[in-house]
Amino acid sequence: PGGDYDLRARLLARHMSRHIPGEPAIVPRNMPGAVGLQAANWLATVAPRDGTVLHAIMQNMSAYQALGGPSVEYDTRKFFWIGNTTDTPNVINSWHTTGIKTIQDVMTRDLVVGAPGTATSSVYYPKALNELVGTRFKIVSGYPGGNDVNLAMERGEVGGRGSNSWASWKATHPQWLAEKKIYILVQIALKRYPDLPDVPTMIELAKTEQDKAVMAFLSADIPISRAYVTNAGTPPDRVAALRRAFDATMKDPAFLAEAKKSNMDISPSTGEEAQKFSAMIANTPPAVLTRAKAILDVK
Repeated sequence: PGGDYDLRARLLARHMSRHIPGEPAIVPRNMPGAVGLQAANWLATVAPRDGTVLHAIMQNMSAYQALGGPSVEYDTRKFFWIGNTTDTPNVINSWHTTGIKTIQDVMTRDLVVGAPGTATSSVYYPKALNELVGTRFKIVSGYPGGNDVNLAMERGEVGGRGSNSWASWKATHPQWLAEKKIYILVQIALKRYPDLPDVPTMIELAKTEQDKAVMAFLSADIPISRAYVTNAGTPPDRVAALRRAFDATMKDPAFLAEAKKSNMDISPSTGEEAQKFSAMIANTPPAVLTRAKAILDVK
């Protein structure tokens, strides 16, 4: 609650119903548990298969599935992807009191970063950088959510956050950016984002082609970083109606005005495009997955 996924889902709920035939009410519902895993499993195994349920899926669910993460009951290839609101990169940041301002600083000094959950991108990214690049991140995992990590930074319990979306920082803590209370150390993306031209990507920091392939795998979910899905078995006509309603909402002047007022980045892609990225991640070559699993210590 109160994070970027939550705020975007509630914004979408306020506007998308106008574009769905019959204009049904959309009721937001938070479903905490294993940082998105419980909700994805619920969608796959329990939710009605009639198009009445949408899920703001956590972006690492496709990669988590591909890595053979425990307790997975879903298959993101079988979900119907309805659309994605932004392709903003993820970033790792430091808190200003640490004195660490660049990724090079973390090559010579320890930086303690907080992470929601234990098998999330906030753990995977710094762990991969430690193994492949030589950074000295110390990861404190198990926080219930991203806001808890933010509070831990303010209290001095940790010196940074293992991952958050750049769009989330802009929307939820613009004053921290303006006052330079956080420093962006590295971005997780397939290429440098226009807002962050001087911040390297994880792929750029990798030293060998094999290492770059692992970093590319970990970065491949950025094009579906804030996507919405419904479950397998939903009738095709309802999937089509939801996809077209999502596309119309992304062009809706009232929706865009509210997003702008909230400093929320909107750079959307269609459900069909998002579906392709999900399938690409889930079908990553076995050799890359084997190396990634070894580096990330995924059992």
